Amino acid sequence: MLDLGIVIVNWNVRDLLAACLDSVYADLAGSGLRASVIVVDNDSHDGSAEMLEAQFPRTRLIKAANRGMGAGNNLGLRALGLGRGAERVAPPFAALVLNPDTVVKTGALRALVDFLRGNPMAGVVAPRLLNADGTLQHSGFRFPGLIQAAFDLFPPVGRLARLSNSPLNGRYPAIAYTGGPFRVDHTLGAAFAVRGTALADEDLFDEIFTMYCEEIDAQWRLQRQGWEVWVAPSARIVHFGGQSTQQAPDRSFVQLWSSRRRLYQRYHGPLTLAATRTLVEIALRDRIRANHRLSLAGGLSADDRALRNAALSQAIQAWQGRRPQPLGDWANG
Repeated sequence: MLDLGIVIVNWNVRDLLAACLDSVYADLAGSGLRASVIVVDNDSHDGSAEMLEAQFPRTRLIKAANRGMGAGNNLGLRALGLGRGAERVAPPFAALVLNPDTVVKTGALRALVDFLRGNPMAGVVAPRLLNADGTLQHSGFRFPGLIQAAFDLFPPVGRLARLSNSPLNGRYPAIAYTGGPFRVDHTLGAAFAVRGTALADEDLFDEIFTMYCEEIDAQWRLQRQGWEVWVAPSARIVHFGGQSTQQAPDRSFVQLWSSRRRLYQRYHGPLTLAATRTLVEIALRDRIRANHRLSLAGGLSADDRALRNAALSQAIQAWQGRRPQPLGDWANG
């Protein structure tokens, strides 16, 4: 049995993927872990697949149609022998879901595997994430509800801006990341390890979530099955963030709020759903009006205003229960 299987879903971030794999193999070299690395390439057109075949022949490459992050990760996990319809191979003890815009620090992979081995009720463990400048990036969160949606839609400014990183907005105190492991509701999807036995006959991700919220839904389901979710700060991984989604920001925005609507509909009652829908409509309609004012003042071109407002309108439609018309191919990351 392998100690660890690593799945990376890539979409047009060739150079970041190369740096990520360099860090993965460097850490594995001194870890003593028996590991396998799989990259699922979601129909990239930047030479990612060719780079992998030339520079990382040890890495298994799966070329796939772009059906989103959840579907791509499920493909990789099935290739490891995990999930519904998995390949007939001995599954690893644990699988690490890793974004390509990450750099693994020395000792991180061993720390994650060792934590799961030492804590039999832990189904998921995530590292401490770092920004590119070395500052803390939160990797553990409370499950989202009405208050978190309000913070996203109406970000506090001035002296109140610090509340965005407070427990009020679902964050755990920054000091928690300086100590030992701590339990959380869910982790960020950029990097987390899941125990293999938690995926005996079930895919990790529900593929209805094309992009965004798929890790929250997965970990909500795992917790309902009795598994615990943790952050182990001794494991450190740098996460650059948003490197794929920024290639298609307007389409990504629609997908974000469409996925959030599915998540809230699945896990919250009608009152919370209705209240959140009202907040979404108020906030996004206000942004539409602001874009019109900015365009009239010459600060936004007519084409950019039309694209942004189309995305805002489609996000509103999603929360009204109407299926938004696609703006194009979805990105990942």
